[in-house]
Amino acid sequence: MTIFGGIPLGPPDPDSAVYVISVAAELTGLHPQTLRAYERMGLITPGRTGGGGRRYSHRDLELLRAIADLTAAGTGLEGVRRILDLEHQVAALQRRNEELQAELAATREALRGALDVRRVESLRPSRLPVLAPPPAGQSMVVWRRSR
Repeated sequence: MTIFGGIPLGPPDPDSAVYVISVAAELTGLHPQTLRAYERMGLITPGRTGGGGRRYSHRDLELLRAIADLTAAGTGLEGVRRILDLEHQVAALQRRNEELQAELAATREALRGALDVRRVESLRPSRLPVLAPPPAGQSMVVWRRSR
C-alpha cells in the first residue's frame, strides 16, 4: 500500500481491522446483532478500538460470509464451529507440511553435496602402499585409522 499525502492508496491489509460493525454487517448481509452473537459464541474475534468499538478486517468479513453460507446451507452453529476448527487444523498442517518439505529438500541437497565431496575424494590416488596378497596359508590384518 502506497501512502500519498498521508492517505493510504490501494486496498487495506486483509488483517487490518478497519470496518465498523454497521459497515461489516452491510458488506456481509448480516444483521449487527448476528455479528455480536457470533462474537459471543467465539466464531469471530473482531479487533477493538481504544474505546472498545468493534473493528472488522477484510479477513473477518470473509469468515462472516463463510459462516453465513454454512448456516444458509443448514449447518448448525456447533457444526460451523467444528468446520472452522477443522479448517484451521488443515491450514496449520499444510503450513507444517510445507516446512517439512523445505527441510527435506535442504537435507537432500546437503546430502548430495556430501556425496559429491566423497566421490571427488574417492578419485584421488590412495596414500596406502600397494600390498601383494598374502602367501597361501597365511593371513594378514589391516588396521585402519579412524577419522
